[in-house]
Amino acid sequence: MLIRLDMASATPIYVQLRNQIVMGIGTGALKVGEKLPTVRQMAADAGVNTMTVNKTYQLLKAEGFIEIDRRRGAVVNPVEDTAGVFREKLEGELALLGAEAKIKGMNEQEFLQLCETIFESLSGQTGSLRFG
Repeated sequence: MLIRLDMASATPIYVQLRNQIVMGIGTGALKVGEKLPTVRQMAADAGVNTMTVNKTYQLLKAEGFIEIDRRRGAVVNPVEDTAGVFREKLEGELALLGAEAKIKGMNEQEFLQLCETIFESLSGQTGSLRFG
């Protein structure tokens, strides 16, 4: 998976970068224990400011997707959500998406099938995550 950023998008660059790294972890392209590029290297590869990458890494750390160690750098290490915070976030976002789908004319079966298809596709998207 190649990191691609859309500089014209309304989605902030640090969010785009975060989302692509999370997708890489979710699909298996990034494995637990794998090192991410340094902030400077990621910024150079992506053509963005180091502060943007730093913000992304801090967000990923706060969300529990990576660990940051001064000696080892940023390492993929997703932790379980023992407090249920992620589940609450997921329920809220799914409720909103469900409401939007219903307003746009999608029925429950279509919505559930789409969710299932996307979830299943994550298992089949393995490979290496390339930065740059």
